[in-house]
Amino acid sequence: MSAQPATLAQAPAGTAPAADPSGISRASRVTYLVLLALAVLAPVIGLYPVFVMKLLCFALFACAFNLLLGFTGLLSFGHAAFFGFAAYVGGWLVKAQHWTPELGMLAGTATGALLGFLFGLVAIRRQGIYFAMITLALAQMVFFVCLQAPFTGGEDGLQGVPRGKLFGVLSLASDTTMYYVVLAIFVLCFLAILRIVTSPFGQVLKMIRENEPRAVSLGYEVDRYKMLAFVLSAALAGLAGSLKTIIMGFASLTDVHWAMSGEVILMSLLGGVGTFFGPVLGAGIVIALQDNLADKVGAWVNVIIGVIFVVCVLAFRKGVVGELHAWMERRRARARAS
Repeated sequence: MSAQPATLAQAPAGTAPAADPSGISRASRVTYLVLLALAVLAPVIGLYPVFVMKLLCFALFACAFNLLLGFTGLLSFGHAAFFGFAAYVGGWLVKAQHWTPELGMLAGTATGALLGFLFGLVAIRRQGIYFAMITLALAQMVFFVCLQAPFTGGEDGLQGVPRGKLFGVLSLASDTTMYYVVLAIFVLCFLAILRIVTSPFGQVLKMIRENEPRAVSLGYEVDRYKMLAFVLSAALAGLAGSLKTIIMGFASLTDVHWAMSGEVILMSLLGGVGTFFGPVLGAGIVIALQDNLADKVGAWVNVIIGVIFVVCVLAFRKGVVGELHAWMERRRARARAS
């Protein structure tokens, strides 16, 4: 369109989406600071560092997915492609090419962004189930590449990836040292997502999610905004995948399998789509159940997680955090009315 896009402030009433329940209030800031303090003290209070690092990786993955679904309204069934392929690329560069871990993670991030751009060229103009199925089909192609490519190790996966030294100086062999590096990366990425979503760019994404035709009528190039959101989400997913490989020392076909895309959707929905902390909580619930129940009930852990998901969908339509925000809003409304 030739006319300049209208700003959100100029849009008539009802154009911009309603206030998001995940807005950063003082209570939210205090909660985040308390959780950050607990995370910093986790190794001291007896939490197993490797478990918490794995949780943080999947929490970052879920936050990346939530940036796309929760704040842009695009449901991707292929996010495992960004997570898993970046895990292979980053791990291979560190192991075979002797790159330092931070370069491996940067390469994984770039790999995720590049894949996201290529996926977006094909899928971004589609909507709804068509967008979701195209991303799933493209992700299955990436899975086949990972199964056949010589550098991935095929069904055996990529094994023996060293943690190395950060910037060639700081050894990451210690779980505690590695933990604080992972925590720092997660916090920086979480703050970056907060900034993206609360920026004018993020407000446009929310408007696209709520009413895409109205955003088009106001002059916004919707496809460009969705493409940028898709690439950002893919890049963060790639960072999470490469970081996971550095921590655990391996990458496998599980990381790039379609079931991984289902898991990240489950994490986001369980915690609360469209909230900032919901995907983190959802990832914590899923990873904790998998780690604690896998030895006791075996494959039945997936059935248990499925039952929990069904109960959540029926009883907590907005997810745990989303329902909590909604309850607090109703409570404030009653207080104002009285």
